[in-house]
Amino acid sequence: MSLSSNSTTLADLTNSLTSDSKTWKNSPLISVTQISTPGLLLLFQTAQSMRTLVRTNGGDSRLQHRVLASIFYEASTRTSCSFQAAMMRLGGTFLHVDGGKGGNTSASKKGESLEDTIRCLECYTDVTVLRHPTTGSVQRVALGGGTVKPVINAGDGVGEHPTQALLDFFTIWDELGVSLDVSDGDSENEKKHEGELVIVLLGDLKHGRTVHSLAKLLARSSIKHKLVLRYCAPPSLEMPSHVKEYVEKFPNAKQEQYTTMQEAVQGANVLYVTRVQKERFESVEDYEKVKGAYVVDASLMSSAPSGMIVMHPLPRVDEIDTEVDSDPRACYFRQMENGMFVRMAILALILGAP
Repeated sequence: MSLSSNSTTLADLTNSLTSDSKTWKNSPLISVTQISTPGLLLLFQTAQSMRTLVRTNGGDSRLQHRVLASIFYEASTRTSCSFQAAMMRLGGTFLHVDGGKGGNTSASKKGESLEDTIRCLECYTDVTVLRHPTTGSVQRVALGGGTVKPVINAGDGVGEHPTQALLDFFTIWDELGVSLDVSDGDSENEKKHEGELVIVLLGDLKHGRTVHSLAKLLARSSIKHKLVLRYCAPPSLEMPSHVKEYVEKFPNAKQEQYTTMQEAVQGANVLYVTRVQKERFESVEDYEKVKGAYVVDASLMSSAPSGMIVMHPLPRVDEIDTEVDSDPRACYFRQMENGMFVRMAILALILGAP
C-alpha cells in the first residue's frame, strides 16, 4: 500500500490492513484502527509462525539486505531492542538514531525538522520505526506526503503505541485461547476461553499510551466473547475521556470503574498493570502523591482467580512485587518475548515477505 497522496488521513486507513497480505505491503502502521479483525488474525498467525521459526532455526534470511531505521526521540529499551532483534532474526540490519537529549544525532540540535530528518534517513533504509514525545507527530510524518518508505509508530507522547497493543492482544489471545469472530478465528489452544473476557487496566491510565491503544484495539476487534474493561486508577490518573468515548461506540464492550484492586480482580481474566510515569508529571510533588498507589503482591494474587494472567508493558518500578515473578500467572516476560515475534510479523508483512 503506497501513500503518495498528500490528502491521506488516518480515517482513510481505517480497517485497511486485512487478511490479504498485499494490503500490508509498504503500509505505515500508525494506529490500531488500521487493522481489521481478519487482518489481526493474519498478524497473530504470522507471529505464531515467527515464534516457531525462532525456536527451531533462530530465524531466516527473508529480509536480507533490508535496513530498518530505528529513530527514538524518547528513551527506549524493550521497543527499540525488540524491533532491532526482529529485523536481525529475519536477516536484515538496522541504523539506530537516539534523538533525545545527549543522543547520537545532530539533526534536532541544528534545528532540522522531524520531517526532513526522516526523509533523509529513509534514503538509506527500507522502513522507519519512530518514537517521538509529541502526540500526533508520527502520524504527521507518515501521512504528510513527505515520506516515501513506510513508518511504524513506536509511541507518540501520550497518544498511541500500536505495536505494544498488538503484542499485548496477541499475548491475551495466545495465553487464554480467545476466539476472534471471523472465518477460522476459533482458538486452536487446547484450553479455549469461554464466557466474558474481563480485563483490568490498572495504574497510570492517563499517561499510559499502551492502555489507550489496547483499550481501543480490544473494543474494535470482533471477538466471540463479551468484553468487560475495568479501569482502576488513582483519581488524577484515570482513563482519558476520549478513549472511553471511543470504546463506547462498540456495543460488545462494557466499561467499569473501580477504586480498589481487590474488587477489580474478582472474576478477572487479565490484570494489566502500568507504572506511574514519573517523566510525564509537571512536578515531583504531583508524582509522589500517586507513586505506589497500587502494588500487586502475593497477597493480592492469593485472592485473584486461578486462571488470571498478569501483564505489564515494563519497565516496572514498584507496582509489581518481585515475589509475583514465580507465579505461573505472571506472564510479563513471556509478553516481552512475544513482542519480538509480533514485530517480526509486522516487519515481514510491511516489507512484503510474510
